[in-house]
Amino acid sequence: MGYVWDQLRGAIPLIVHGDPYIMGLLWVTLKVAVVSTAAALVVGLPIGLALGLGRFRGRRTLQLLANASLALPSVVVGIAVLLLLLPQGAFGSLRIEFTLQAVYIAQAVLALPFVVALTPAAIQGLPPGLLDQARALGAGRVQLGVFALHEAKIGVMAAVIAALGATVAEVGAVIIVGGNFQGHDETLASALLEQFNYTAHDPYATAIALVLLAVILVLIATLTLIQQRTGAVQFRFRTA
Repeated sequence: MGYVWDQLRGAIPLIVHGDPYIMGLLWVTLKVAVVSTAAALVVGLPIGLALGLGRFRGRRTLQLLANASLALPSVVVGIAVLLLLLPQGAFGSLRIEFTLQAVYIAQAVLALPFVVALTPAAIQGLPPGLLDQARALGAGRVQLGVFALHEAKIGVMAAVIAALGATVAEVGAVIIVGGNFQGHDETLASALLEQFNYTAHDPYATAIALVLLAVILVLIATLTLIQQRTGAVQFRFRTA
């Protein structure tokens, strides 16, 4: 216990006094989490809705692939994104390899499977006949999609929570595509990996770990509160 207290005594003042290095890591981490999760939602929600509401050949195969993509290793994603962004890659003309923009892309790719896989699962878990009733009342495609997202909001928010958690905690892709340059694209998780070693006991490693845990707790708790809020929203469908 004495060792733990020694680590905390060195780490807590760094946090309380707003150490510039740690605050910079916090800012980058929050930017990566917000931008990457938002990008995953913009791309993933329409795909998830199509899988959850659609009636087309190959839908089950696509859902199987979506579920399998939940196990994508972050290192593999990082390597794949980097190969595409290198000068000789398909998107090499963008010149964003080893930048924060590359980190946004890699983390969005890691978050995307959670949105694509969990959204249709939430929609398909709705009471039988609910969506058919909405169709019968004249709901168009957009109206039906909004209605389905509202009715399945607890499951959809679970997808958002999982996606956000992936963007905050995953580290392999950040290091590969961003280069982990201090002050530029280093996140709390990637900095923790760099700071920690088995011989030297740096209080910065403990401080970064504490801040990372606090960020995860606050973000997930906020989304969970939103998820559990109840509010009646009335939908009016035009009749045929």
